[in-house]
Amino acid sequence: MTPITAITRVMLLIDADNVSSDVIEQAAQRTMAEYGAIHVRRAYCNAETALKQQALFKRLSVRPMVNISAGKNSTDIALAVDAIDLVIAERPHVVVLVSSDSDFAPLVIRLREKGCRVCGIGQQGKTGEETVGVYDDFIDLAHKSASSATTRVASIAAPRAAAAPRQPARKAASNRLAAKFSDKASQADELPVARATSSAPNAQSTPVAPRAPAAPRKTASRSAARKNAPVKVSAPSEAAEFILNAAPALRSGTDVPLNDVAKALRTAGLLGKHGSSLKLFDKLTDEFAVLQHPDRIRWTGAPGN
Repeated sequence: MTPITAITRVMLLIDADNVSSDVIEQAAQRTMAEYGAIHVRRAYCNAETALKQQALFKRLSVRPMVNISAGKNSTDIALAVDAIDLVIAERPHVVVLVSSDSDFAPLVIRLREKGCRVCGIGQQGKTGEETVGVYDDFIDLAHKSASSATTRVASIAAPRAAAAPRQPARKAASNRLAAKFSDKASQADELPVARATSSAPNAQSTPVAPRAPAAPRKTASRSAARKNAPVKVSAPSEAAEFILNAAPALRSGTDVPLNDVAKALRTAGLLGKHGSSLKLFDKLTDEFAVLQHPDRIRWTGAPGN
């Protein structure tokens, strides 16, 4: 007779108001791959989220627990009360809690006291360090839509950085511009020498005569380069142009609230619903300066900056 082996009972509880749909799907897939079965699957959310995610819940066999909102944390409280009842009734070995909310710390501690192993799954960019430490195990999953939106803007800026990967985009552009004017200045210096060489048979006396007037030409050429360089270097990159078009207030060069800019980028489709604007601007530090307390952003390429 084949011996009966103990089956690890797993309970998956999802704070669907806190994480995105693709993170929910990833969490369910990882939990299934880890334990082979999920015995209780519940997602706690308001009525709007339940309607929006009904196809996802059906596909994952997740039971939506709809909360008629009566306050800011009413869905979290509903999840916590249900979790204690389920642990007492179902006796699971593992509870997987999908949320980036630090408010669940007391629940996690209580579930562990009941003999459960408590694992957390959060959304990357939303989870604080204080949340991670309370769980027996915790992983962060990337929100795919936000990643693709950030990649979209970053890929626009990539061709400029590719020519000089160790230099910032604007510095590389400035160097290329300086080299261009330097080449033109050198050509201006050499041109009289070449003409003199072709017209005079004496090769030794030819280079000496044109060198005297060459200096003012070189100086004039470099002066023109210095005069014109700031105008061209200050022109925004393609990635910055997308951002400036989405948030025109940045063009003035003044400090603009970061939340307002993030909202404009989401409306324009350059940033995902839960995407981090700070991570986006970390890729464009040579053109945008993020100021904190309060959080504001400034385009450094504006005239006068």
